[in-house]
Amino acid sequence: MGGTRLNISAHKAAREAGAELHPRHRWNLTSRSARARVVNWLFKYYFLFSILALCLVLAMVIFFIGKTAMLTFQEVTLAEFFFSFDWTPEEGRFGAALFIVNTLSLTVLTLIIAVPLSLGMAILIAEIAPAWLKKFVSPLLDLLVGIPSIVYGYLGLTVLLPLLRELSGEGLGDGLLAAALVLTVMILPTISRISEDAISAVPRKYRDASYALGATRLQTTFKVVLPAAGRGIVAAIILGMTRAIGETMAVVMVIGNTPQLAKSLFAPTSVLTSNIVMQISNVDFDSTWNYSLHLMAFLLLLISFVLILIIRIIGRKGGA
Repeated sequence: MGGTRLNISAHKAAREAGAELHPRHRWNLTSRSARARVVNWLFKYYFLFSILALCLVLAMVIFFIGKTAMLTFQEVTLAEFFFSFDWTPEEGRFGAALFIVNTLSLTVLTLIIAVPLSLGMAILIAEIAPAWLKKFVSPLLDLLVGIPSIVYGYLGLTVLLPLLRELSGEGLGDGLLAAALVLTVMILPTISRISEDAISAVPRKYRDASYALGATRLQTTFKVVLPAAGRGIVAAIILGMTRAIGETMAVVMVIGNTPQLAKSLFAPTSVLTSNIVMQISNVDFDSTWNYSLHLMAFLLLLISFVLILIIRIIGRKGGA
């Protein structure tokens, strides 16, 4: 009972002390609290507006490209567009199968070259390299990510194509191989850096347990660390593939830009992105030709969305 009376007395004394504060002090406390509430309210609705604006812009892009793309099927059948290899818009034939096949071929060839190199570099940085080498290589990879694609294309045009002509004996040297090599250099930093983060995130106890069982460093890396980092590595590869599929200017400069199916690595050809950028400015807006190019762009947009969705699914499973 005595303790209770003491607590009541203490509360009364605190209230009396607060009542005796100078009115200006009480106003300062109230004003500071009001300002904090206003600032929080402003930031809350600013961020909400930013998200809604981003969603609106994205929805408008999808709607505009999709609406224009669907007009293609007023004159062209679905089967003709997706399964015909005859792209001669001047004669009213709009078969985009050759561009789709070439795009997939270029992407697969790029991944075949880039993935082993990227994983090797990621393993080197995360598992083997000394600290001084990590400090040198990591900023270098970050620098490569920031180089504009037009620079890669120019280097491919002036350095890579003459080298390929000399080695292969071909007349021009442009084609799928040249484009794949340029794209490899472009996506290698992306795959390497994300894979390195995934490998570095594997708990140290996994490595210690493997060494305790008598495994070598190589066995530990390939049989313990890489499988544990598998989800992150797959996400890195898909992200690199997304950039490879959507890349335009660097590919335009080295692929040859000829609307034909690539029958060799050195045959001039064209993919979805290069065909769009080479022809979109030369056609009437209200024409089937223009609608077909928009449909190619819409197809690229859908591919990107699917790949990003796969990355999100992998990330959620990894988090679980």
